[in-house]
Amino acid sequence: MSTTRDLALNAKAWPFEEARKLVERVGGKTPEKGYVLFETGYGPSGLPHIGTFGEVARTTMVRHAFAAMSDIPTRLFAFSDDMDGLRKVPDNVPNKDMLAEHLNKPLTKVPDPFGTHESFGHHNNARLCAFLDQFGFEYEFRSSTECYLSGEFDEALLGVLRQYEKVKAVVLPTLGPDRRATYSPFLPVCPKTGHVLQVTIEEARPDSGTVIYKDPNDGEMMEVPVTGGACKLQWKADWAMRWAALDVDYEMSGKDLIDSVKLGSRICTILGGKPPINLTYELFLDENGEKISKSKGNGLTMEEWLAYAPPDSLSLFMFQKPKSGKRLYFDVIPRAVDDWLTFLGKYEDEDAAKRLENPAWHIHSGNPPREDAHLSFNILLNLAGVANADDKAVLWGFIHRYAPKASPETDPILDNLVGYAIRYYQDFVKPNKQYRAPTDMERAALEDLVAELEKLPAGATSEDIQTQVYEVGKRHGFESLRDFFKACYEILLGQDQGPRLGSFIALYGVAETLTLIKRALAGEDMGA
Repeated sequence: MSTTRDLALNAKAWPFEEARKLVERVGGKTPEKGYVLFETGYGPSGLPHIGTFGEVARTTMVRHAFAAMSDIPTRLFAFSDDMDGLRKVPDNVPNKDMLAEHLNKPLTKVPDPFGTHESFGHHNNARLCAFLDQFGFEYEFRSSTECYLSGEFDEALLGVLRQYEKVKAVVLPTLGPDRRATYSPFLPVCPKTGHVLQVTIEEARPDSGTVIYKDPNDGEMMEVPVTGGACKLQWKADWAMRWAALDVDYEMSGKDLIDSVKLGSRICTILGGKPPINLTYELFLDENGEKISKSKGNGLTMEEWLAYAPPDSLSLFMFQKPKSGKRLYFDVIPRAVDDWLTFLGKYEDEDAAKRLENPAWHIHSGNPPREDAHLSFNILLNLAGVANADDKAVLWGFIHRYAPKASPETDPILDNLVGYAIRYYQDFVKPNKQYRAPTDMERAALEDLVAELEKLPAGATSEDIQTQVYEVGKRHGFESLRDFFKACYEILLGQDQGPRLGSFIALYGVAETLTLIKRALAGEDMGA
């Protein structure tokens, strides 16, 4: 009988493919540092966002897959580049004038515009940790400032200084002529102003562990150590130095950083390190197919997603095809929720091998919850529509009749979905409903459907109802049953797509559905 480890070693889901690369990287043995290190990066000049969630969620999936196939300990560092200089004032913070007075200082030396923490960097770091804790991620927070100031990076920084010309030779061909003339991997932190300076390094002195630069304000020649936080590295060199210093084994990044990963890998190798395994994920697109940008504010934020759907549906969205570009807008939410419910429903009946391929295993770290009601988000949306509901109790009245054993207390997943469905319906579905009158052929079919539904015995199942719907559709000259269903959706629900009619009628009620159809046949205002 195959064990979970045997099955994991041959599983095809992408987190297992990534995890196998890690097993090969370490030769199946515990590295000298005592663990395999996963890392994610965060730039605390802005608040955590949906991309931050995606990177940590996906990395966690790979980490869990690795744990299923190996006993080697693992750690995940959520690393904050909080020693970066503040180059511009963000749009979404208070006290902008105050921040403008502290431009170019490390983020952990910039006062907190919110007035709640020691610095702007500390504030955003706290937001990152609260953000990750909200989703139950297992991680260790690491601060660039602390690593620089504590001396943890000192040896690696001296390594950059010893390989100064080689590191520059990697970076210079990627820069424009003006930037190339002044580039240095080292950014001195001015002892006079506290600014992270982008200045020409006049001389690098590996023997003394220092660099010399001209003070841009008064022209004084300054010699400062590269260690102890007196200098910071430019971000591409900094990323590579961190890989070498911490011996990072795995870090994923977006498509826009492909060239930076290649450059960083070369620098890491020059420093005597081994570049981590990297997965390049595609970037998200907005409703127009354009790349999502924080500065543009296009696309969908994580807060917006979580207002209308559970976090697990967002995790599924992140799991599916990470190397393919995907539209991230409000209209993808219902499908993501229903896909998540479908995978949960399948999981219980699958064998051990199939479970490892099921996204629910990866989303829920091998322990998916049970969801027994099996009501789709799509059906709940349509139920909210025909019931004109803005109260969960209204929908639960229908659900109790359909599934007598279900309740908000015993089925918390379903109860949450009811709330999400009402909110989504009110904000996105209701404003766009467009009902139409039936054609003569459609009228005849709906009158026939009324007659068939009236014949149904009490307690007819959704399958019994669906059979009668099919038979009616076949009898009335539609080119396909799809055309009949589309007509039902447009006439009865005010939309061109909808749920499986048998399941919907069973949930809404046969008597209520008959009233709905008769109202449409009578020409009443269906949106009232």
